[in-house]
Amino acid sequence: MSKVGVIMGSKSDLPVMQDAIDILRGFDIEIEVDIVSAHRTPEKLFDYSKNAHKRNIKVIIAGAGGAAHLPGMVASLSPLPVIGVPVKSSNSIDGWDSVLSILQMPGGVPVATVALNGAKNAGILAAQILGCSDQCILDKIMVYKEGLKAKVIDSAKGLK
Repeated sequence: MSKVGVIMGSKSDLPVMQDAIDILRGFDIEIEVDIVSAHRTPEKLFDYSKNAHKRNIKVIIAGAGGAAHLPGMVASLSPLPVIGVPVKSSNSIDGWDSVLSILQMPGGVPVATVALNGAKNAGILAAQILGCSDQCILDKIMVYKEGLKAKVIDSAKGLK
């Protein structure tokens, strides 16, 4: 079974990243969760990034706050798609430093970037990537999207 790697720069990022973990578990996608700091554990970052695909990980979601180098560094070392989650952390400048650090990658090193604290969307995007080659996951995504549609239609009924 394909896996998604969910990593973050520190444990303080877990409350945000939990949304990605929850959505992936809801789609019955196997996940591997770890803390990998670009600045404090660079050797671990290199090992994780270069070897994740050998553990059948197909997509990496990397959340980071502040300078937020984790997603970009992972993308520079890994052959896998990387989804960056900018995290508004205590040492952040309203989260914009994290957003721009992840968003403004140089040509050749792409990182798909979701909204500030947007780990739920990162999980959905990772599932959609896997769904391109896994019909079971694709079917679950279609059911999920139909559920979103139904919620909107139901909420609109209450307005009339």
